[in-house]
Amino acid sequence: MSEPEADRVECYSGHTYAQEPRAVIWQGRRYPVTQVEERWRTPGGPAFRVRVETERAFELRYDEVEDCWTIRELEGLT
Repeated sequence: MSEPEADRVECYSGHTYAQEPRAVIWQGRRYPVTQVEERWRTPGGPAFRVRVETERAFELRYDEVEDCWTIRELEGLT
């Protein structure tokens, strides 16, 4: 039996890393991003609020120093 994929973000990277998220791997399942609803910059790096094809919403934050993503599901957003 194979292990589920670790939580992570697939993103487009052009002139910098993590310009736009394309998919979220969450609890072993891949969710393609259908809409980037908001983007902003934190002191640690870029952050995004996205909607995926199942209409779930996530907040994604990339920490440039630690080179890791924080993924948080946003409940109650429709």
